[in-house]
Amino acid sequence: MTLTLTVSDEVRALAPGFTHVAVEAHGLTNGPSTEGTSALLDDAARRLAGRLDGRAPHEDPHMAAWREVYTAFGSKPSRTRNSAEALARRALSDAGLPRINLLVDLYNAVSVARLIPVGGEDIDRVSGGMRLVRAAGDEEFETVADGAGTVEHPDAGEVVWRDAVGVTCRRWNWRQGPRTRLTEQSTSAIFLLEGLAPLPVPALGAAAAELAELLEKFSPGARVTVHAPV
Repeated sequence: MTLTLTVSDEVRALAPGFTHVAVEAHGLTNGPSTEGTSALLDDAARRLAGRLDGRAPHEDPHMAAWREVYTAFGSKPSRTRNSAEALARRALSDAGLPRINLLVDLYNAVSVARLIPVGGEDIDRVSGGMRLVRAAGDEEFETVADGAGTVEHPDAGEVVWRDAVGVTCRRWNWRQGPRTRLTEQSTSAIFLLEGLAPLPVPALGAAAAELAELLEKFSPGARVTVHAPV
């Protein structure tokens, strides 16, 4: 793998059932959302509605497991929801899912349809490897507030993804920072699909395979690798 990904022992102890699958892609073509990606997002919302069958997203067993873990590291899951639950709520609302750009639309569609947190990072913007750790509280998280760039610090004990520069995603998979996000100029990316028990590991692998197929379809010639679950 071009980019090293590690999960700290502290995080493993907090969530023993945690598994992630990385999809690495190079030679990608990104750009504005298209009719094709918009149709995928609409279809994902329909798949989600069928999966939930009238239940709220947080009633799904996998989403309930994420809420338990968020509570365990001191976050309030009804206020700071994991990325899949937050997207699912938007998908079921009148507003519907946002259209961001081609690559983000693809991984958001997989996340919503399968109720699995999925994130994407521009490999060229990541400094060193990525680590999932419990924060000390003094790490820097570059973000935007009221339209202006600002720096925040995670809470002590909060679970974050970080690289050599600072935090790339707060509260595990709640809010990604702009420094490493996928832009329309991105050509290399790492996509992380994250699961907790009771989600079967093969279900996580199937979601990764679906994402890889979409990446190859929308970026012909891209080199896409689905890494083994860890």
